[in-house]
Amino acid sequence: MKRYRSNQTGLTFLSVLVILGLIAFFTLLILKIGPIYLDHYKVKTVLASLENEPNLASESIRKVRSLLMRRFDINMVEHVKKEDITIKKMDGVLTVEIDYEVIEPIIGNIDVLVYFDDRIEVRSN
Repeated sequence: MKRYRSNQTGLTFLSVLVILGLIAFFTLLILKIGPIYLDHYKVKTVLASLENEPNLASESIRKVRSLLMRRFDINMVEHVKKEDITIKKMDGVLTVEIDYEVIEPIIGNIDVLVYFDDRIEVRSN
């Protein structure tokens, strides 16, 4: 004797809504946080290009800051301000530190805080 299933199988309307809600939430997170990390990638690229700059350690701090800010403008880096950059020169070593944070609102009063701290050291030749 065979038994037939009399119950329906599959997802209910509520479970489909929950799955769609989760997909929408994670898509929103990616769309909000993705540009922040893209901007940080640009900052790291600018810092890496500074390391390859000839005679950078012999330049003045003002000139290095100007060069850095110009490159940030060219690459359209939005989140780094002058106050976030610290440049030190000591014993033929130029140290550039960029320490900044980005606060991005997600939904209502829920925000995401992303903190970055990058540093390079350039020695004179």
